[in-house]
Amino acid sequence: MHKLYQKSEIWFAILWIIVYVVGTSVADAVSEAAGMAKSVTLLFHIALSAIALVWLSKHGLRKKYGLCKTETPASRFLYYIPLIAIASCNLWFGVALNLPAHEALLYIGSMICVGFLEELIFRGFLFKAMSRDNIKSAVLVSSITFGIGHIVNLINGSGADIVSNLCQICYATAFGFLFVILFHRGKSLLPCIIAHSTINALSVFSSSANISTGTIIIVSVVLTVVALAYAFLLLKLLPKQQEE
Repeated sequence: MHKLYQKSEIWFAILWIIVYVVGTSVADAVSEAAGMAKSVTLLFHIALSAIALVWLSKHGLRKKYGLCKTETPASRFLYYIPLIAIASCNLWFGVALNLPAHEALLYIGSMICVGFLEELIFRGFLFKAMSRDNIKSAVLVSSITFGIGHIVNLINGSGADIVSNLCQICYATAFGFLFVILFHRGKSLLPCIIAHSTINALSVFSSSANISTGTIIIVSVVLTVVALAYAFLLLKLLPKQQEE
């Protein structure tokens, strides 16, 4: 694995994307066949996360990929208040337990790992590899691929209608842009991982099943606007010297 990394960071990132996407799909299918959603998926995500952490630690790459505290004061990030608001979006319409307790725990565990893995892969490996040649292209690709990645929900039987899924793709792209700005300017991936994992994990408690299509569109627009506004504001507030 390290030989591929040394040879081409781009192909290294692509390999991780393939392993993550294909592995998660297979693990989900096996979990469903076993009669307990996310049971095998959680094990796969834990194993993949452990492999990534061990490899990063072994080769002294934790700081490069943002697994460290930011040196920029929290005040520069407006104390992450907009990020906290976005992270709580799944609770805006109330709280409900949508799964049995044991399945909810498996789901939450898996989603926490997903937040870590997706941020490390898309904002870490992919963005860092591309940013060596062109920062703007790296930001664009990292954001768009993250958003488009959610198109899988259109075909995986997520239960959401096409409008909800399309809205998710839009605001996920905005989230991707915000997260990459947070990482690029702050040099830490931790706020992105925490926010992403929180959004995912809290979805198990979302009480939005009976929300109208119009409301879903409005909420999606609000999330997109807040994410983009916060990202552009950070570009103005954070010091230029934070950029590489």
